[in-house]
Amino acid sequence: MKQHLLNRRIRLAGVALAAGVALAGTAQAQDKGSVHIAYVEWASTVASTSVMQAVLEQAGFDVETSSLSAAAMWQSVASGDTDVLLAGWLPVTHEDYYAKLKDDVVDAGISLEGAKLGMVVPAYTEAGSIDELNEYVDDFDGKITGIDPGAGVMRLTEDVITDYDLDYSLVSGSGATMTAALKSAINNEEDIAVTGWTPHWMFARWDLKFLDDPKETYGGAEQIHTITRQGLEEDMPEAYEILSNFKWDTELMGEVMLMQEEGGDPDEAARKWVDENQDIVQQWLPQN
Repeated sequence: MKQHLLNRRIRLAGVALAAGVALAGTAQAQDKGSVHIAYVEWASTVASTSVMQAVLEQAGFDVETSSLSAAAMWQSVASGDTDVLLAGWLPVTHEDYYAKLKDDVVDAGISLEGAKLGMVVPAYTEAGSIDELNEYVDDFDGKITGIDPGAGVMRLTEDVITDYDLDYSLVSGSGATMTAALKSAINNEEDIAVTGWTPHWMFARWDLKFLDDPKETYGGAEQIHTITRQGLEEDMPEAYEILSNFKWDTELMGEVMLMQEEGGDPDEAARKWVDENQDIVQQWLPQN
């Protein structure tokens, strides 16, 4: 009987100790502070932001996110209202924002190489080049379907309309309305031209092509940069190291985007991807 009571007391003491360690670990994690990520509602940026949120939380940080327009996203980091953005498309797409704010932000590194912007159409579309579009203006109803007005691809598409003297208007909307319009047109086998980019899940979903851009108004290959506020490296060196280490490729980002599109909950899909790809995640975490 005495031995039974002793064993029970030992078990209870062990549970209490484990609980104490867990609480101490939680308190320590909370002491690491909060990282505030600014993002814009583009499929690629939602993927990066939700994955990095899961990784930073795994490392013990609290994470807050704010959905903003592209211009407000850059300004919020430059002013220090948020800590980081994961959607610095350079050298062309966000060149205006970077030129204006580069003295107020820190380029923490390239997270993805080989991104691309351009005008995207279904593969069955007869036109193969932007300079042919005026021949098919009626097929496209004289419009190009775009995303939010502050996006760099929208500014470049306005330049494309001017450079190629296109008889088209650019219709603004959002990433979601653009893909919805693309889906509807493809279902009806109609022509549609949209402002597009890779990586994006729509290339896995449908057979699409970029129109040739002989004047190279959209530029060449783009890089996606991680941009932080000044002082983040000094204030939160571990968080900064994780953000600076964050590097992946179009295939990996495409996996996350497709999971998010099919799953309905971007955060849940990102956490699942992070759980299943710890070999990659460990490369981003500090190597102590």
